[in-house]
Amino acid sequence: MDSVVHFEIPADNPKRASKFYAETFGWSVRQWEKMPYWTASTAEVDENGAPKNPGAINGGIGPRDGPLGSVVVTIGVDDIDSALKRVEKGGGKTVRKKEAIGEMGFTAYFKDSEGNVIGLWAPSKAS
Repeated sequence: MDSVVHFEIPADNPKRASKFYAETFGWSVRQWEKMPYWTASTAEVDENGAPKNPGAINGGIGPRDGPLGSVVVTIGVDDIDSALKRVEKGGGKTVRKKEAIGEMGFTAYFKDSEGNVIGLWAPSKAS
């Protein structure tokens, strides 16, 4: 079973939104490298940055961009390419093709049968 592993909150002003979530909910929010993207830790994490509590997920806050106009959940998969094939076969549509995120892994986005944009994530050791 593929699980939700991440969320993204798009914002017109990611820095302002990051401050809001940090101050309002106590999230640990920090800018990722020099990109206009902030990581948002909503739960205690281990030494690898993964949530310690089963079922907890962390996410990010970034610019509102193209198909990423509202909150997106991201599903962890073993293989992005085969997941996108399953999406298309099931009546969904790819909206952003597979792309590498540094050496960490790969991401892609699709619209489900109801028009919701959902993310996919596969770590580098997968594909």
